[in-house]
Amino acid sequence: MTLPLYMPVGPRRRLALLLMAGLVIAGNVPVQAQTALPTQRQPSSAAPAAQAPPMAAELATPQAPVTPAVPGPGVLPGMPDEDFDAALRSEDFAALERACQDSARFDRSDRLRLLRERLVTMRPAPQPFAVILVNANALISCLAPESALTVLDRYGPGQGREREQWLVQQWRAANAALDHRRAAEALRRLAAGRVAQLETMPLPLRLREDGSLDTRSALDVLAGHLEVLGRSREAAEVLLAGRLPGTVAAERLERAVILLVAVPLTERNALLELALNQAAADGAWGLAAQLLDLQQFVQRAAGADPRAAADRRLRLARRIDDAYGEWLLERANPEAKQRAAALERELRSPRAAGGHASPAPGPTPPPNSLLP
Repeated sequence: MTLPLYMPVGPRRRLALLLMAGLVIAGNVPVQAQTALPTQRQPSSAAPAAQAPPMAAELATPQAPVTPAVPGPGVLPGMPDEDFDAALRSEDFAALERACQDSARFDRSDRLRLLRERLVTMRPAPQPFAVILVNANALISCLAPESALTVLDRYGPGQGREREQWLVQQWRAANAALDHRRAAEALRRLAAGRVAQLETMPLPLRLREDGSLDTRSALDVLAGHLEVLGRSREAAEVLLAGRLPGTVAAERLERAVILLVAVPLTERNALLELALNQAAADGAWGLAAQLLDLQQFVQRAAGADPRAAADRRLRLARRIDDAYGEWLLERANPEAKQRAAALERELRSPRAAGGHASPAPGPTPPPNSLLP
């Protein structure tokens, strides 16, 4: 395995990637269409939230503020029947999508079924690309991502911006449908053989209440899909293709080590050392402690002696005043019973050093004085 070199992205490449990131169809991403990836800690320097680009703003229908009224006895929640009937008869995708959002919010499955049927049959092929996109987006809002994929399959995009928009919309639909194979395939095609360029391409996960988008790097999303599919080594290779330094690199390396169970211990240790260096460069000492804990676990699982990693972890715990981490390591040491007892008393006192009510810590020493 070739170990990666993490380095900053050059200005020209960064500009190109940021322009690529603007191709994301932010559109009207409903809360119901959140990513279906398994829960996992995300890199703290992941792609920031993005506002909808101009083209997406033209295609999207702003979601109306949620002001649910209390229905009277025997009245089902949601928009009035006459408003829903008017939306259902409408040729306007925006009106249909608002009806979808309202029906999904109040769990009106009867209305959702009618809306889905209308959206699938209202604009039969062939249709312009913009119509295909808004039609698929409305179906995702209608909790019908499989139907959105069917609509998208009616169109064969060419090269360039149109194809990239089509692939992002295809990923959204496949992700909402929990079709991890098709979602991963869409991102692979979006990368066009250059997985590293996914690193600075934010994918929309959900629309926040303030109207901004919650996004995540396409590179991390692709790794997540591959992991769910059981393709652990391929997922690790995607993570190692990243080039952003610091905490992001350390967290991806950590995740790769966890995935590469069948890789020899020497290579996993080398990846952990790279991760420790990246965490130290950002002053992420909590992450560094976590990496040393993982190193002990990996060495123990491989039948190796974890004492060297445990000693480093203990020294780091003392230097960053990690009383809990130090107590975990010292409590099993028969020669440190008094120290372990003192640490336990300290942990039980909220106003003692390290307690949740203790005074704010002073300045952190320079990195080189912390990492053993």
